Amino acid sequence: MLSYEISAAEAAQLMREKGVRLVDVREPWEFAAAHIEGSLHLPMGEVATRAHKELDMDERLIVLCHAGVRSMNVTAWLRRQGFEKAQSLRGGIDAWSVEIDPRVPRY
Repeated sequence: MLSYEISAAEAAQLMREKGVRLVDVREPWEFAAAHIEGSLHLPMGEVATRAHKELDMDERLIVLCHAGVRSMNVTAWLRRQGFEKAQSLRGGIDAWSVEIDPRVPRY
């Protein structure tokens, strides 16, 4: 079974291999301020109503937020729902900006 968290470097590698879907659970204003291109915007408050309609249980999912707390909570919920390949991006989009892509604004 996959770990509940994944590092920014590991996530970037999976993205290069096209083997992952990014799920951004931040609020709309946060997503507008900074996001990773190609990520699905699914605010945390909408996950329960949209996850089973918009996410594939067999797909590798990387859930992200600002610093990693909300994404870990969503990842735990998704795992309980049967999304066994869901992982939280450790450090969130902030870690992504620092470690992978400084073009993504920090806030």
